[in-house]
Amino acid sequence: MDSVTHPSSEINRLMDLLPASWRMHTIVTQRPDQAQVISSTPILPWRPDTQIKINFRYWFNLPVNERDLLFLAEVSWRQQTRYFQWGTYQLVSLFGLAGTIWEAIEGDITGLGVGVLLIAIAFKQIEGRSKGTKVFLESDSEAIRVAQRRGYTDVVAAKSLLEGIQDVAKLEGRQIPNFIELIRCQNLRSLVGISQVAVPPDAE
Repeated sequence: MDSVTHPSSEINRLMDLLPASWRMHTIVTQRPDQAQVISSTPILPWRPDTQIKINFRYWFNLPVNERDLLFLAEVSWRQQTRYFQWGTYQLVSLFGLAGTIWEAIEGDITGLGVGVLLIAIAFKQIEGRSKGTKVFLESDSEAIRVAQRRGYTDVVAAKSLLEGIQDVAKLEGRQIPNFIELIRCQNLRSLVGISQVAVPPDAE
């Protein structure tokens, strides 16, 4: 356990871990009422910042190396799921929005309904992908890369994140990690060299 046990000091320390491009869009707040050790709000087109919420009553039970990697992974996940990263569904959303505005001007109720439906479908797909296995694995890898720039080796960073995921489950009163956490743990074990079974890179 390290000497930083005051929430304000810990928030400043954690923010210093982030790359500048992440730091400017990240807000860390205390949430002593939440059941999760750490959680976050999504990055949305109308809200470019993400709020990382930490229950410090649980948080300070974790070693500093686990806290570092858990925090980096959480912020990385939100950066990976930015709604303005261009892709098929983002283009569909833009097309649907443009069509909706045009049909609203023209007064075409049917066209307006189709446009709204396209937007809803696209946003649903984007949201689903943000909670898929692949984006979490990519976020873990990115967190490890950032940690290496902060003095961690890749093996120590992966091991810290692995142990952090497992310890968070215990602190939250869960006997075992959830499904996605189990997949993440297996992938991290392969990176550390504990297991020879790797998660396929195209896992969804």
